[in-house]
Amino acid sequence: MPSSQSVVKPRPTTPVRHERSKDARPGELLAAALDLFVEKGFAATRAEEVAARAGVSKGTLFLYFASKEELFKAVVRENISGHFPLWNAEFEAFDGSTPDMLRYAMTLWWQQQGSSKSSGIAKLMLSEAGNFPELATFFQQEVIEPGHELIRRILQRGVDRGEFAPVDMKYGVYAVLAPMIFLQLMRHSQSCCFNASVPVVPEEFLAAHVQTILDGLRLRPPSPACDKGSHAL
Repeated sequence: MPSSQSVVKPRPTTPVRHERSKDARPGELLAAALDLFVEKGFAATRAEEVAARAGVSKGTLFLYFASKEELFKAVVRENISGHFPLWNAEFEAFDGSTPDMLRYAMTLWWQQQGSSKSSGIAKLMLSEAGNFPELATFFQQEVIEPGHELIRRILQRGVDRGEFAPVDMKYGVYAVLAPMIFLQLMRHSQSCCFNASVPVVPEEFLAAHVQTILDGLRLRPPSPACDKGSHAL
């Protein structure tokens, strides 16, 4: 038996499970929603499925998100558009050459977005935007427009610094976007539209595509033949 001098030490208190899970619920709901939206699409995903995967009731989900549409918007902001302030800050702070910036931006995109589950949102929008015009407008404003603007700023930086030849920015932006869209579709299409016998390594594909873009953008000195021709005139 313990002596009268023994002191019973109180057990360390731990957060109440209910309180801890309550604080985590928005993040858990967003993670569950991302999984289901990518797996099933927007139309086929039901709110009760999201709630069940997050371990809460449907009523609890609607305490945090007023509708399935608002839940989808929150997923996009959490996983994509919410990162634009950081990406723009990196653009401002980058002190290397613009070719190096373009390589870095494409590599970072793959590491943070393309290789993640959130890349499935782009495929979802490509297939379902026509049926949900409100979400299409939201995605255009929150993702497409700022994404295009950031790419345009990268290309314009190269032109302004004399690293790139002048380029039609409208189509220059799409030249950079094309490999991103390709990789997102390939990753989420079960390879049904691609030749499975010729595997594509995303990092190698992006490196090759960036080099192709840079070769097309680089400034070229006028050829001697052109110089002679101009003098003759």
